[in-house]
Amino acid sequence: MLVGYGLLMVALYFFMIAPQNKKRKEHEKMLTELKSGDEVVTAGGIYGTITSVKDDRFVVRIGDNNAKVEVGKGFISTVVKKTDAA
Repeated sequence: MLVGYGLLMVALYFFMIAPQNKKRKEHEKMLTELKSGDEVVTAGGIYGTITSVKDDRFVVRIGDNNAKVEVGKGFISTVVKKTDAA
């Protein structure tokens, strides 16, 4: 019976915990590579362009009237378009 519980815990790790850790590491890597000019989507679904990078947040330009908002680094969900490194 203990062997069965052990196998269940190993399966739980490989199917739930390991993929979640991998996704978290990829997200952290994406956040460290962001720079001014990158187009991003926030967790709330707002599209914008990063104008500057601060220690714990990004300044993102949104809309046609160039409104700027500060967004916490953890709230950037995806990158739409990276700027070309020239």
